Amino acid sequence: MTTLSASFETRMVTIDGHDIACDIGGDGLPILLLHGFPQTRRTWRAVAPRLADRFRVICPDLPGYGESDRLGPGPEAFGKSVLAAHLVALMRELGHEQFAVAGHDRGGLVAFRAALDHPGVVTRLGVLDILPTVDNWAALQGPAGVFAFHLYLLAQPSDLPERLIAADPDTFFGHFLDVWTKVPDAIAADVREHYLTAVRRPEAIHAICDDYRASAFIDLVQDQRDQSAARTLAMPVLACWQDPGDVELPFDPQQIWSSWAPDLRTQVLSCGHFLPEERSAEIADAIAALVGGGQPVVSRS
Repeated sequence: MTTLSASFETRMVTIDGHDIACDIGGDGLPILLLHGFPQTRRTWRAVAPRLADRFRVICPDLPGYGESDRLGPGPEAFGKSVLAAHLVALMRELGHEQFAVAGHDRGGLVAFRAALDHPGVVTRLGVLDILPTVDNWAALQGPAGVFAFHLYLLAQPSDLPERLIAADPDTFFGHFLDVWTKVPDAIAADVREHYLTAVRRPEAIHAICDDYRASAFIDLVQDQRDQSAARTLAMPVLACWQDPGDVELPFDPQQIWSSWAPDLRTQVLSCGHFLPEERSAEIADAIAALVGGGQPVVSRS
């Protein structure tokens, strides 16, 4: 098993017959940190130790990623409500009936669903460089879809993406690690190799494809239903995203997250997609401010 930090304990926790690998450290209010694609819990290697000075920090591999078991066959096992409920059960097993959660990318989608489905459990929500599934699909019109081609490829209902990726997984997954990073050396060579080792396995490729299939055919429908019912997030929310610079986005993250979160803090950071690694100090500070209370954060740095 890999270890996030020397100050953290690595544990394999079994929930409903499925193992979840997680690193746990610190004392205080509990915070669950969820990684994204194509990564593992090591995403938080610089953020988690900073937070552990004040909080109890739990960093799992998402089901089907890294060293964690997938929860069952098919895309249904990766519906974000299913994943969220499983991670709520993980936190309960660890003794936390209520907790804050922050997620990046795919982990942000799970965190968002946990907050919507379990408002009495999730006390604070942080989402990093992600939009709710329904808003993300709505934004992909015209040339914007070129830059998110993987959303369409990985969601194909046949085994086409698995077969294509298996031919050269390092090039496929390495493309995103390289192109989505703007801060030099934010993902060191050994960490990059760790990510590629984790995702090049056939079972990992299949799990990732099922995760994206779930977003296209399960999560989208659920988000649409909640959006139509005008459901909103009951807790304080932090939304951070990368500064697009001169690129004109086909959507407004501030407007989108404001529609879901009446109590919203936002932060825009000069970096690429991998905020926890490219701007770890700022992300740790923003999460700490969210969980510890204080005035809303609205800044650009």
